[in-house]
Amino acid sequence: MPAFSILDLAPVPQGGTPADALRNTLDLAQHAERFGYNRYWLAEHHNMTGIASAATSVVIAHVAAGTKTIRVGAGGIMLPNHSPLVIAEQFGTLATLHPGRIDLGLGRAPGTDQRTLRALRRSPDSSDSFPQDVLELQALLGPLQPGQTIQAVPGTDTNVPLWILGSSLFGAQLAAMLGLPYAFASHFAPDALMQALQTYRDGFRPSAQQDTPHAMVGINVIAAETDAEAQYLFTSAQQRFLGMIRGQRGLLPPPIDDIESLWSPMEKAQAMRMLSCSFVGSPETIRRELEGFVARTGADELMIASAIYDHKARLRSYELLAELQPAFAREVEVA
Repeated sequence: MPAFSILDLAPVPQGGTPADALRNTLDLAQHAERFGYNRYWLAEHHNMTGIASAATSVVIAHVAAGTKTIRVGAGGIMLPNHSPLVIAEQFGTLATLHPGRIDLGLGRAPGTDQRTLRALRRSPDSSDSFPQDVLELQALLGPLQPGQTIQAVPGTDTNVPLWILGSSLFGAQLAAMLGLPYAFASHFAPDALMQALQTYRDGFRPSAQQDTPHAMVGINVIAAETDAEAQYLFTSAQQRFLGMIRGQRGLLPPPIDDIESLWSPMEKAQAMRMLSCSFVGSPETIRRELEGFVARTGADELMIASAIYDHKARLRSYELLAELQPAFAREVEVA
């Protein structure tokens, strides 16, 4: 059965502040630990008023210090924005403070727009060296080699587990070639999901970190006591994706009663295509739909995002999903 993990974009709700979002992040992580989730990841985005995790390694440190057992990591760090040495130092420090609990997922996209990329003092072609940067980072986190003059301190020999993130075949091919676990961003870009998973599994080469392929699949889950309540909560995510289509990014909006009045048929089709890996409803509805999804993808792990405006409703959604896991596991094993 696939493990359940959480991707937290640290959403800033309308009427709230980044401070509220970060308090909610720690509270959700502490609940996730009690609920039995496998890992808790945060993502790097810049110049986005609705996401409070831009300083991703700092937020990871905050979450790791406030929890005890759950794995905490980046899903991910956008490596083209950084020197591999700086990331090795940051995550080596995290691994030194919290041994055996830190993950480092790496993305090739900048996680922002071109204007903000220039403000980060990075070149638009920085992503071209992504494979070489991954190898450099891996070496900096590995054992000290004879004659090595540049070290990450802390970092050297911490062997922080690396993941490759992606929404295209490039990441799948790189993860397979390097023998690393792979996470596909189907929670917002699902089009190449099945092809990417096949590419990754077919091309996987065992490595010192990973003997066999391990595929994590990103999904959206909005769980509530009834289908109708979950669909109502889901309108916050639908509005957010509509904003992306219209080039209007902002704070996470509250749910609304009539989403159909807000978008055109073309906008709806585009948003719902991006949200096609979403599971919305009562626990029974979600269990039934997830069974088919896991059977189709063979996912080893599900990375679950839940853009829910009300924090208590968001906690409840993750709680309902966690309660579902034993029954879901039995169904998958029988199938």
